[in-house]
Amino acid sequence: MPYFDQFMEQFPHMEVETQKFTRSILILKKYKKKEFLAKAGDVQTAIPYICQGLVRRYYINEKGNTITTSFTSEQGYATDYPSFLNQRPTKYYMECLEPTIVVEMPYEKLQEAYRKFKDSEMYGRLIAEMVLTRETDRVESFLFENAEQRYLNFLETHKHILNRISLSHLASYLGIERQSLSRIRSNLAKK
Repeated sequence: MPYFDQFMEQFPHMEVETQKFTRSILILKKYKKKEFLAKAGDVQTAIPYICQGLVRRYYINEKGNTITTSFTSEQGYATDYPSFLNQRPTKYYMECLEPTIVVEMPYEKLQEAYRKFKDSEMYGRLIAEMVLTRETDRVESFLFENAEQRYLNFLETHKHILNRISLSHLASYLGIERQSLSRIRSNLAKK
């Protein structure tokens, strides 16, 4: 399957036996626009790798507002990693913003791979590092950047999805009101 090949391309030096086992545990899933990979209260029992499509992760705050925390597109992992790692309920919703195809690795099978194949631990660590770096970058953007800097950084790092998301979702992701985003965009256009 081409999607399994796409997933496996991340690990070019994986041992042959590990490759065979990994391929055998992968699950292909297809989602329609507005379908959910997970909802608050679900336990993330598999980690989805996005082959095609776009997923928005968000939560609903105490005022009932949806707050976007991430966008994951092709070659990324749409996850609440602590939910996956600790097999506990997530607080997030993961909604497909467009038709999405994912390759999933079930938690139990991944643990089996760790027990059976030494090199699988290294690849698991690489996935964890990728997810952790993305999450840390997001937190640091709120600590060290103003709204305009966050927007410019988003343009630089997520240019490929800019036309695939709504301005409302983008404003929520940046931690600002939509009117503020419009003002930032207008001011930048004048420069």
